[in-house]
Amino acid sequence: MNRKDFLTASAIIAASTMYSPSHAFALVDEKIRVGLIGANGMGWANLNALLKDNRVVCTALCDVDENVLQKRSDELAQRGITVKRYIDYKELLQDNVVDAVIIATPDHWHTLQMVDAVNAGKHVYVEKPIGNSIRECEVMVAAAQRNKSIVQVGQWQRSQQHFRDAIDFVHSGKLGKIRLVKAWSYVGWKKSILPKPDGLAPDGVHYDKWLGPARTRPFNPNRFHFEFRWFWDYAGGLMTDWGVHMLDYALLGMKVSDPISVMATGGKFADPNGAAETPDTLTAVYQFDDFNIQWEHALGIDLGPYNRTHGVAFIGNNGTLILNREGWEVIPEKEHIQAVPLQKSSDNGLEKHMVNFADAITKKDATKLNAPIEVGAHIAIFSQMGNIAYRTDKKLFWDKNQRKFTDKEANKYLVSQYHNGYKLPKV
Repeated sequence: MNRKDFLTASAIIAASTMYSPSHAFALVDEKIRVGLIGANGMGWANLNALLKDNRVVCTALCDVDENVLQKRSDELAQRGITVKRYIDYKELLQDNVVDAVIIATPDHWHTLQMVDAVNAGKHVYVEKPIGNSIRECEVMVAAAQRNKSIVQVGQWQRSQQHFRDAIDFVHSGKLGKIRLVKAWSYVGWKKSILPKPDGLAPDGVHYDKWLGPARTRPFNPNRFHFEFRWFWDYAGGLMTDWGVHMLDYALLGMKVSDPISVMATGGKFADPNGAAETPDTLTAVYQFDDFNIQWEHALGIDLGPYNRTHGVAFIGNNGTLILNREGWEVIPEKEHIQAVPLQKSSDNGLEKHMVNFADAITKKDATKLNAPIEVGAHIAIFSQMGNIAYRTDKKLFWDKNQRKFTDKEANKYLVSQYHNGYKLPKV
């Protein structure tokens, strides 16, 4: 896939894909048969939200932790749902009782599993961030388009009505000239990770399959299950965990794609001796022609901007619009515009996102998706830029035509390093 073509395809203002599935897709008994890859945490939440749609049935589960696999299959059995169980996701993909899959594994697995899934003729719901590097995201877009697959990304806020209403207000021009957009996430409940010794993986855990393309190292509980996201081998910390949600709306509101430059500073300020690798405190600034987007995050504290734990704020000459999962409001600058009181959220974004996914599959039309692969790729790439600026400790300039930085050191981070015989898929 030509990099210039990727830029066009992944523009953040795109709300739909430019392809429709052409391969045969027949629903058995009018049901969409779904398999779940990664049955812990968000994967389980995704599946349960999708199963509220009576067009969907779960037929298979896959997890490299047999303890999780047993627990989830038992819970489904109690609801009268019988599933096949797999340790190896490739065996699940070969099963003809699966039409679509949910991928909710650690970030470093997303690319391999998503590409294998669309190559196997499955439609995909993949958790965010879709990839753990910029090049991975590009490969995933190319694979989905080549296979003409329906791929929804877990940016479920794209299906929530109050987010759309807020962006409509931003686009109305009532805020006046917007000179700064702030996006943030403060996570007070997440405390420091105390160092723990390496040891043996728990019984039932297929640790080699969990590591996959990540570098081989002894098992450590700090790097397993939810905590994986604080280590560079598997994820990008809070920058890519929450950044993909809030920064997505910063870009959507401003109708922009690639920044001119990005710089970032931060560190392990809350606990320098903690086990995590990713920064617990970070500020990143993205430069555009006539405004900036600023990201900030902090673990261990809740008091973020405007007394909100997370959000995005569009700061204009006439007023500021503040938006998060609870709702949105407008604070006027003096008397330039009228205040808009808090417009509270009134729907379930995750459930609506799953209905949207099922609709696209049933209608065989990827243009119906609210968060297609191009959208997920673009915001994951944008968030990765902030991490790369932090890791290089430089102000980096982005060449949007070449799809790389002008700095050689920074470009070393464009692609994830694969190990243990795994290779980045070629599409």
